[in-house]
Amino acid sequence: MEHNDWRTIRSTPLFSSLSQDVTESIVSSQGVRTYEKGTLLFQQDSPSDSFFVILDGWVKLFRITPNGTEAIVGVLRRGESFGEAAIFMGRQYPVAAEIVTTSRLLKVDGESFRRRICVEPELALAILASLSQHLKFLVGHIEQIKVLDASQRVADFLIGLCNQAQGSSVIILPYEKALIAKRLGMTPESLSRALAKLRPLGISVHQENVTIADVAVLRKHVAMGRNSAAHT
Repeated sequence: MEHNDWRTIRSTPLFSSLSQDVTESIVSSQGVRTYEKGTLLFQQDSPSDSFFVILDGWVKLFRITPNGTEAIVGVLRRGESFGEAAIFMGRQYPVAAEIVTTSRLLKVDGESFRRRICVEPELALAILASLSQHLKFLVGHIEQIKVLDASQRVADFLIGLCNQAQGSSVIILPYEKALIAKRLGMTPESLSRALAKLRPLGISVHQENVTIADVAVLRKHVAMGRNSAAHT
């Protein structure tokens, strides 16, 4: 395990509240593995046996609806965990998980983790903190889909990839535009139109590179959508 991996693990809501000794005792016996794009980690409704922490890369969580379509629940990045709710409750995975880009993941054995919860109650509190963060993410995702129009959703997505609040920025889209569109609740054609609508706001796109003239302008565009919804 690389030095930065420990920092990533400790930054997750699941492990951030635990002491370094407890974290190391859990993680040191677990394995880190590289997964190639397209790898299915687990299927929806399959028995849960592990949970994961993303050390590098992107992972898609999704459900298959009764009519056979794919509903994106989330696309997770470095520093996020998934699968721990199913482990905590001893239930099946409620979603499927697929590798979006070549990724390095920490895989934690569920049975051994459950046994430790029985003797170390702080682990249960750590799980609750992680579940609370997941719930916050889902609420934010629902708000994004229901409140913002297409161009505002795309702007909000781009802001999430920036490391700054203002000024110019160049972003490399982390995965295919088709998945970005699904993640934002739109078609690829709608995504293209939304990007075109953002051009007057200083957005230019060349293949996978997106140039933002001023991040603050995008933030204002998104805020207008949220403020408008708040007054309706």
